[in-house]
Amino acid sequence: MADNYSAELLLREITPEDNAAIESVIRSCLIEFGADHDGTAWADPMLGRFSEVYSQEGSRYWVAVYCGRVVGGCGIGRLTDTVCELQKMYLLPEVRGRGFARSLMDKALGFARLHYEQCFLETLENMTAAQRLYEHFGFVRTDEQPVVTEHYACDVRYIKNLR
Repeated sequence: MADNYSAELLLREITPEDNAAIESVIRSCLIEFGADHDGTAWADPMLGRFSEVYSQEGSRYWVAVYCGRVVGGCGIGRLTDTVCELQKMYLLPEVRGRGFARSLMDKALGFARLHYEQCFLETLENMTAAQRLYEHFGFVRTDEQPVVTEHYACDVRYIKNLR
């Protein structure tokens, strides 16, 4: 059944017209998981300006569009010359379980492999479904941080070798 949903899914790079929609998706998900506070993406001053943020070399953000509506997204951002970060991967609850996260992950990791040796991410302990997805894609929990980020409230970290 996931294949039928996937056929209706459009993944594309973010445009300025998508900024407000993806900010709304992310804020909604952060509220859902009790992460609507400092130390998470909630306090990111660039949250509504992704089309600008992810236009930098080595960075991209993709939105998931389903039935003509932005329902999620995922980005790759540069941390160092060799390490990127999987950033702000969120999907609305009504489209979870349909393979959209896997499609976003495939797109993001395909891009990351072209530019980086490792991919890092931070998440929250209560985001267990997301953690299962990361582990399915070969991410391994770590205590290491390639760089210190502003997401100090994120209590789980993962890393993946891309080569």
